[in-house]
Formats: sequence, structure tokens, C-alpha cells
Amino acid sequence: MTTLNPGDKAPDFSMPTDSSGTVTLSDFKGKSVVLYFYPKDDTPGCTKEAIGFSGKIDEFEAAGAVVIGVSKDTAAKHGKFRTKHDLKVILASDAEGDVCERYGVWKEKSMYGRTFMGIERATFLIGPDGKIKKVWPKVKVAGHAEDVLEAVKA
Repeated sequence: MTTLNPGDKAPDFSMPTDSSGTVTLSDFKGKSVVLYFYPKDDTPGCTKEAIGFSGKIDEFEAAGAVVIGVSKDTAAKHGKFRTKHDLKVILASDAEGDVCERYGVWKEKSMYGRTFMGIERATFLIGPDGKIKKVWPKVKVAGHAEDVLEAVKA
């Protein structure tokens, strides 16, 4: 399990998106990238988080940042999620889980006494130089988009 820290080079990735395209980290050289990992489309916390980032998308863009949400859901499922909640962020599908592994968010979790592997909600702020500027592990959704926006503007 890798742990990424501020100052580390962000692992490059290329993933399919809900808009039938592909999102590649190196395409955003010179921009800040907010890369947030979430467990599953259309669950209460994940929906709140996506709506939170979408509601501030104009401010993120004005600050020179792109926002990408990543889960293991399919691109088609992401498309339904986007339409249902009018989301404005890029949704990327990491169906194989290799990006989750490289960013260290694929972890053992437990709920109701059983353990399973899943995505730990986490956010990475990647600077225009491709290096990680800040990491938010084990994210609590309330106020998170605001915290990340402040860091982007700082």
C-alpha cells in the first residue's frame, strides 16, 4: 500500500469518463487538479460530495483547477449519476482499481462487523507542476469542497 504525501509526484493516470472520453493527468500540466476518490455513485455521502464540488465548480475553474471524481463504477453508471444530480465535475471510472491502488485509497474497511475491500474517501490536490500539494485522507463530506477550494486558492 503506497502512501502519497505532499511533495510526491502524482502518479499519472488515464481513465474513461462518463462523457465517453478519457481523462489523463498529464493533459492538465500547468493547472491544479483536485482528484477525489469516493466509494460509489448515488449513495448519500458520495452524492453530497459530488454536489458540493459541482456547486463550487465555477470557483474552482476561476482558481485554475479542474475537479475529477473517481470511483470503480462504470462510465455508464457515472453518466446516469451526473444526469440525475446535474453534476459539473469530471467523473472517471477506475473499474480495474489500479489508480485507486496507486493513490493508496483501496483499503480494508469494516461495516456491521464484516470486513471488505473498498475505496476510502480521500482527496488529493495536485499542483500545476504535477506534485501533490495536499492530501485529505478519510474525508468527512460536510464542508469538504469549501476546504479544498481554500487550499486551491492559497
